[in-house]
Amino acid sequence: MYIIIYDFGTSTLKTCLFEIDHQIRLVTSASAGYGLYTTDDGGVEQDENEWWEALCSTTRKLFVKSDVKPEEIGGMAACTQFQGSVLVDENGNALRHPMNYLDQRGIKEYKEGMCNGIIKVSGCNLFKLVKNLKVNYAASVSAKDPVWKYKWVENNEPEIFSKVYKWLDICDYLLVRLTGRIVRTADSAFGTFLYDTRKGKEGWNKGLLKMYKVNPAHMPELIESTDLAGELTETAAKDLGLIKGIPVFGGGGDTTFVNIGAGCTRPGDTHIYVGTSGWVSTYMDSQTVDLNAMITGVLSAKRGYFNYYAELETAGKCFEWVRDHLALDESGIYLNQMKVTDVESKYMSLYDYLSEEISKVPPGSNGVVFTPWLHGNRCPFEDSNAAGMFFNIRIETGKRDMIRAVLEGICYHLRWLLECENRKVKTSDTIRFVGGGASSPVTCQMLADITGRTIETVSNSKEVGAVGAALTVAAGIKDVDVLEYAHDIVKAEHVYMPNPDNKEIYERNYRVFKKLYKSNAANFKALNSGKNK
Repeated sequence: MYIIIYDFGTSTLKTCLFEIDHQIRLVTSASAGYGLYTTDDGGVEQDENEWWEALCSTTRKLFVKSDVKPEEIGGMAACTQFQGSVLVDENGNALRHPMNYLDQRGIKEYKEGMCNGIIKVSGCNLFKLVKNLKVNYAASVSAKDPVWKYKWVENNEPEIFSKVYKWLDICDYLLVRLTGRIVRTADSAFGTFLYDTRKGKEGWNKGLLKMYKVNPAHMPELIESTDLAGELTETAAKDLGLIKGIPVFGGGGDTTFVNIGAGCTRPGDTHIYVGTSGWVSTYMDSQTVDLNAMITGVLSAKRGYFNYYAELETAGKCFEWVRDHLALDESGIYLNQMKVTDVESKYMSLYDYLSEEISKVPPGSNGVVFTPWLHGNRCPFEDSNAAGMFFNIRIETGKRDMIRAVLEGICYHLRWLLECENRKVKTSDTIRFVGGGASSPVTCQMLADITGRTIETVSNSKEVGAVGAALTVAAGIKDVDVLEYAHDIVKAEHVYMPNPDNKEIYERNYRVFKKLYKSNAANFKALNSGKNK
């Protein structure tokens, strides 16, 4: 059985062709990028036509790079970045460029809609929080949440807003382009915090819609991620180089499928993901919430199960920043340059090279500590003004120290999230580490040392969300339970045990790391608050 999965990241699409029988094999893949356009007022947008162009070009490349024929494709779905906002007309056309999950223009709308009232908890109206918590164990407590994007368009672009037929997330918009059907998957609906987890496919909560002044007519029909959404249209098939009528399944957000691709499908299984963003997630058969730490249980691909999910907005993005601004010759003054991924090189990527280089630096980065908050932070504290910084640089500090400190800073924050999760749920002693970050043995060992947990990796780690989506499609076609199916197929590939020799130095640096935000919150506000108005 061959399945195509569109893995939509923040700035890159990876289109994957999988073969699934008693195991899952990535036959081939193709990637394409698209823009991430920022505005001075905190906006972050993308171009829906760039998405589709990437979809078309990468799909066609699959059949150039493999012997598989288009008529052999048994199903398809998308696994996408989450909590975006796409407003469409009756034909499913986007009325404006989609707003990315990082967009924070809705600060004014958030404060007016959620922070009013006399009695507050975590800065939010107590009545509204309680009402949300009764419905879905979650609430909109960040200006980056989709409802404030929706309200921002209503307040600032009334002419566009007057033409809105339905309000979608990114995965739902792709379903429109593929099938012509305008629906929302339940997981993307939950991401609006207007969804009632008690009601299944009838899950839009009328009371919450009224409280946030959201037009009920803008809320689409709901389907499950595991549902057959429709068939590939003739127009889409022609654009993609495929055959009309291929089954297209609901798909959904990346957080929905990563646990499945990681094989974490039993209650209590914990995984850590590091891609552009990062998170700690524990699979649950019940819901809970920690408003103080901004953690909640989001819907999984299977009804009745949840991912208790704590997010770091910029994880791998921090390492990209290091690559572009520290590792590479940004100023163009060095006399000798080399390409570390030449044909005869042992390195598959610059990441591999840098991983080996920082392995020469002792644990603790010679006292340098980095905070990975390059686009503010959400968990365990919400602050759009928070920023990254290198702390404790001295005259002997070198680039390798700083580069290693970035990876350690990401791991410190992930440990912080893990500890916050432990306040409400029992996380697993052995943790599956997935995403692009898990491709480096140096990072895997660092994560084991810093968290004190056994770390396991799996094959196809970079495509783990796509693997989860592919297993969900295959389970749907085979009519079997996706959780048991994934548990049987996905096995650990490598295991990393904590090194006790590194415990003391990491404990010391971690204690300093956790104090840096509180010590500098006022400074972040003084320097950055004007940028977000």
